[in-house]
Amino acid sequence: MESLADRMRIGHGYDLHRLEPRPPAGQGRPLVVGGVALDFDRGPIAHSDGDALLHAVTDAVLSAVGLPDIGQLFPDNDPAHESRDSREFLKAAAARVAALGWTVANIDATVILERPKLSPHKDAMCSVIAAALGIDRTRVGLKGKTHEKVDAVGESRAIEVHAVALLVKI
Repeated sequence: MESLADRMRIGHGYDLHRLEPRPPAGQGRPLVVGGVALDFDRGPIAHSDGDALLHAVTDAVLSAVGLPDIGQLFPDNDPAHESRDSREFLKAAAARVAALGWTVANIDATVILERPKLSPHKDAMCSVIAAALGIDRTRVGLKGKTHEKVDAVGESRAIEVHAVALLVKI
């Protein structure tokens, strides 16, 4: 008989992106978090769209079943990933774990960002994640935290994300 440990897996994902002023003052991309564009004068320095939340969730899903991480599957030196929508990475991760007989039971993520505030956008972000994974919106939890003006994150020079994915055998 299959044990509970054989039917459940947990994975952790992490991402951090430096935030810089948007053009013409700098090279920051538009700030996209969880597939939602946020109005802010800074944005990530990244090869893809720089969506740190979707990157962390993607890594959590992949790591739960021991698959290579987002950087290995979608390297930032591949021109095919230039400005790529990070929802594509998450959908690809979901397809890979499904092909191995797993489904996402739930996602829990924490975005650490001094500004802008995430509260008005959290439901939309959770909906984007749920849609990309093909799961119900109620299976995605998201918290927004500040860094209390400490270090690069607290000075709005970076965004940091932690995500956990629980997968179950289907």
